[in-house]
Amino acid sequence: MHSCSGSRYQFWLALRVRMKSKIKWAALGGLVLSFMSLLVHLFLAKSSASMMHYSSISAFTEDLNYPEKPGRKGAGYRKLWGKVKALEALQPYANRRSMPYPVPHEQNNGFIYAKVHGDFEKIKASICDLVAVSRLLNATLVIPEIQESTQSKGISSKFKSFSYLYNEEQFISVLANDVVIAKNLPHDLMEGRKRKQYPIFKPKRLSSPNYYLQDVLPKLKSAKVVGLILTDGGCLQSILPSSLVEYQRLRCRVAYHALHFRAEIVEVGNQIVKRLRGSGQPYLAYHPGLKRDVLAYHDCAELFQDVHTELIQFRRKQMIKQGIIKEESVDSHSLKANGSCPLMPEEVGLLLRALGYPPRTRIYLAGSETFGGQRVVIPLRAMYTNLVDRTSLCSKQELAKIVGPETPLPLDSFEFPPAHSAKQLKKEWEKAGPRPRPLPPPPDRPIYRHEKEGWYGWIAEKDSEPEPSPNDLRNRAHRLLWDAIDYIVSVEADAFFPGFDNDGSGWPDFSSLIMGHRLYKMASSRTYRPDRKYLAQLINSTRDNLYYSRLNLTLSIREHLNKSTTEDGVMREFLLSRPNSFLSHPIPECSCATLKNTKIGNSRKGSNLQILYQGQDECPKVLDQGLNSDESQDDIADESETPEDDADLGLLESDQSSQPITAPTSEQDEEMDPDD
Repeated sequence: MHSCSGSRYQFWLALRVRMKSKIKWAALGGLVLSFMSLLVHLFLAKSSASMMHYSSISAFTEDLNYPEKPGRKGAGYRKLWGKVKALEALQPYANRRSMPYPVPHEQNNGFIYAKVHGDFEKIKASICDLVAVSRLLNATLVIPEIQESTQSKGISSKFKSFSYLYNEEQFISVLANDVVIAKNLPHDLMEGRKRKQYPIFKPKRLSSPNYYLQDVLPKLKSAKVVGLILTDGGCLQSILPSSLVEYQRLRCRVAYHALHFRAEIVEVGNQIVKRLRGSGQPYLAYHPGLKRDVLAYHDCAELFQDVHTELIQFRRKQMIKQGIIKEESVDSHSLKANGSCPLMPEEVGLLLRALGYPPRTRIYLAGSETFGGQRVVIPLRAMYTNLVDRTSLCSKQELAKIVGPETPLPLDSFEFPPAHSAKQLKKEWEKAGPRPRPLPPPPDRPIYRHEKEGWYGWIAEKDSEPEPSPNDLRNRAHRLLWDAIDYIVSVEADAFFPGFDNDGSGWPDFSSLIMGHRLYKMASSRTYRPDRKYLAQLINSTRDNLYYSRLNLTLSIREHLNKSTTEDGVMREFLLSRPNSFLSHPIPECSCATLKNTKIGNSRKGSNLQILYQGQDECPKVLDQGLNSDESQDDIADESETPEDDADLGLLESDQSSQPITAPTSEQDEEMDPDD
């Protein structure tokens, strides 16, 4: 009995020891697996960190308004993304036409070198004018120096000045039959430039050809070298006499064929376009036009608050001292109502919704600078969740490839001014002037450290803007690259909406260049040209039939914006923008018309359609044949529409057939207060 119980006890004891050992091994195995899992997670997090910058690609969702079948495009689709048929006859044609057009030779009047200041749009406009001036003076053009890149500290040594943004070889080869271009001055002439022996001119924007023929050409012939400093975004007047029509076409060849971005920029720009058009969906490009210089030039400071208003006002004072503008203080709200200020992002969101763009529309936010930061874009992002920019669609490695290897710079540190002692304050108070004096102001609220950090921190402590730091200069050079990427994406967009464009005032701006390039490359592309004055009056109107009805305001906005994409909008831009910037409206000199679409006899006499095609040359037969084949395919696609397309059109235009509401309903009485 005892032996049986003893053996049983030993058995349970052995079993207990064995179970403990198994538990230990299991615990050890769990620890090992947990450690391995942690390592795997860390590795995945590190490898996928760069992918987070363009995670918006996978976030794109299919829009309910888009056709279910990729090959079918209904009437609703064409209303938002389709081509403008009235402008399909306009085709790009900037080739030389007038004869004789002699080829330049090296035995000319001398060399012209130039320093180009300003941001992206000023640089592009200045280079186009510079090539035309060189041709006018029969001079050899030295590759222009872009000061935004040459003045920057620590940027990649792989790219120098002009090649930091553009392809030098492409620039030289395309213009070989127009202007003799040299990469540098000859060695003996370079020494004379270092000793400042040659005359230097600072031509104003929109200078006449007579200025160069009468003032610059004699100096060029005598000294054989002259220098030009371009700061205002152009150096030649926009509208030239009919005898110089070839110089207008030369501007187009420079802007749209010679000025190609370097390969790294083009690669990233095309990659963004490909990602935006994933799954065959279109996208809309939007440029806010909210730049500090633009806002200061038009005195739109009151559209912002706090430190941003002070920054705009300070920049305006600088422009007044430089003689760029004369008025010292204007009511920003009256200028906004007059259409002089950019449309705010929330207003653009309302306009796009009125046009019928659904909330899932893919919108690309262009522009290297959006004054006010991402805070001002929050309302638009709330209305359109697929609002992205280059940082959302590119990884850090892709952007770093464009920038190239750069030397690290120390971070900018804000230097606080020395604090005044009580004795100094008392002394200043005694020297403040004759009595009676006002009481000293109450003490300000404490300004915290985080409010002084950043590029605008000087506002809190100083009355003058500090000199740009090395990091500021580098960021300015980087902005040229970001604008170049956005330029490519905006030109290729299925639709483009400008928040601000050059409509008769100010210097060249980004949106105007985009609109001009799209008009040249594919005039029938959907490009909106809003009249900001009309829209401001419409949005701020409080008439009863607009206040109580949700239909009439929408229809008015939709009618105006859709009309702006047609020949009426093009002619309006011709009258307003062309006198200030030829690149914003490069027709009729740089375009031609197809034979099939120029038969507009049935149109109203004196209409904008007849005026638009009146001065157009006929396109060459080779170009005309290629276009006719494309048009026949489009006609076949239109004829193959299903009844579902008509249903889409009916849904889109159902509100147009509704009668205006003349009196508010009981539901509207509860929701709207006329005294609100």
